Amino acid sequence: MKRYLKEIIILLIQLFMFYVFPLFAGPTDAIGMVLIIIFVTALLSALIGSISKEKIKYLYPVVIATLFIPSVFIYYNESALIHSIWYLVISSIGLLVGIIIEKLSDCK
Repeated sequence: MKRYLKEIIILLIQLFMFYVFPLFAGPTDAIGMVLIIIFVTALLSALIGSISKEKIKYLYPVVIATLFIPSVFIYYNESALIHSIWYLVISSIGLLVGIIIEKLSDCK
């Protein structure tokens, strides 16, 4: 458990963004909220890609896309299921950016 502490903390922040953050957004703030969650997802996945040395980090995009699905039925309607694909893509890109940053910082 202690071995995956960084990954767990980042995952908890992501869960906060999916399940607690929408509670504070008003009905007219939906687009802004989605953009903020997408930005935070990209940032957190880049962070996990750059600081995690564990192989479990490669599962992060799939876990994020899967964890978003229940929030669709809590806060949104079924038409928002497509956003889980966006979170998969965005977190994959962020993970790759983080891995590149890690590799570039190790070269020096």
